[in-house]
Amino acid sequence: MSIIEPADLDLRRFLRPGDRIVIGQACGEPTTLIEALIAQGRDIGGLSAFVATSFSGIFTLEATESFALSSMGAIGSLRTLTGAHRLGIIPCHVSRVGPMIEDGTLGCDVAFVQVSAEDENGRHSFGLIGDHTRAAVDRARVVIAEVNDQVPYTPGEGVGAEEIDCAVRVSRRPVQVPPAAIGATDEAIAKNVTSYIEDGAVLQVGVGAVPDAVLRLLGDRRDMSVHSGMIGDGLVDLIEAGAITNARKQIDPGVTVTGALIGTDRLYRFADRNPQLRLCATSYTHDAAVLAQLDRLVTLNSAMEVDLTGQVNAEQSGPAYLGGTGGQVDFVRAGARSRGGHAVIALPATAKGGTVSRITGRLSGPVTTARSDVDVIVTEFGAAELTGCPLAERTRRLIAIAHPDFREDLDRSAFEIRRRGF
Repeated sequence: MSIIEPADLDLRRFLRPGDRIVIGQACGEPTTLIEALIAQGRDIGGLSAFVATSFSGIFTLEATESFALSSMGAIGSLRTLTGAHRLGIIPCHVSRVGPMIEDGTLGCDVAFVQVSAEDENGRHSFGLIGDHTRAAVDRARVVIAEVNDQVPYTPGEGVGAEEIDCAVRVSRRPVQVPPAAIGATDEAIAKNVTSYIEDGAVLQVGVGAVPDAVLRLLGDRRDMSVHSGMIGDGLVDLIEAGAITNARKQIDPGVTVTGALIGTDRLYRFADRNPQLRLCATSYTHDAAVLAQLDRLVTLNSAMEVDLTGQVNAEQSGPAYLGGTGGQVDFVRAGARSRGGHAVIALPATAKGGTVSRITGRLSGPVTTARSDVDVIVTEFGAAELTGCPLAERTRRLIAIAHPDFREDLDRSAFEIRRRGF
């Protein structure tokens, strides 16, 4: 293993023209390595990179002139690239990214990862991101690790010094994603969501205003658990308050299981060497067989829009690509099938200042989650329970949670569905 100072990093020693790079995502972005790629990539030539999400703001239009960038969605700061047609979208479920790297479908000649400082045994933690990092390390010809002493050492699978070809030691504050500002609509949605979360529930939540608003309302619950693709700062409050104990979870009792820490220093300090938390790959967090063992699993995901039959679009609004497939389908199927559980899709009833209904007669983008998988749709106006519900009745339930200003038009759109029954 070569140990290099950031100023001395010359990627030409390790990368070849045409190499395909998989980069650690979200708060696990190796920002020093990305900056080096931006500065040096053009001189190497023909490089391409895959990053699942990004919150660093580093991937600007100017930055990506040095290499081609692809992702599974336009999440975080990647949205600016889709608007300029500079981001290649690979539609896939989160659970499939690791296997695609493993079998070579998603090329990985080089892995850029951020890791913690080594422990007493010389092993590094993956720190803030588990997901497909292990798969990238195993597949890559070259592994370049940004060893950051400000990254927490999190329990879970890590990487040994012998697996790293080049270690770049830094002391740099990791990417931060502060809690979102919560508005009145978010609070109203959250109130409707929490009616599906009881004592002993197992939670899967993302980050954002609605998930944060939901978590704030759960302080009176007892013995909740967590098995989630990601967690944010809001989970720390519930754990410290005793609302989340993981005591009644069928698997991994006493341990919060997640694939990503997306938050701030508060979350990172909590996670450091905390035996009550485990960072896992998506082969575990999103695996259908693993999720099937969890009773009372309540999954919470978002959407751009939902049509009158229950089809969910979480990716694209007309010509604008704004989201991604993510882990939604993996968790919707799991929550809907869990004994005593639910799969909740939550969204505001309108967009663009109230001028557009997000409950719609026809989707303006792709179907992310099929109507056959959907369980509960929630807006600020209520909840529509769709499992086992005929299509004609679905239209009535969804119109009832649409904004009142659009219900008459939606009722007309539903006429043919009700007449035919499909």
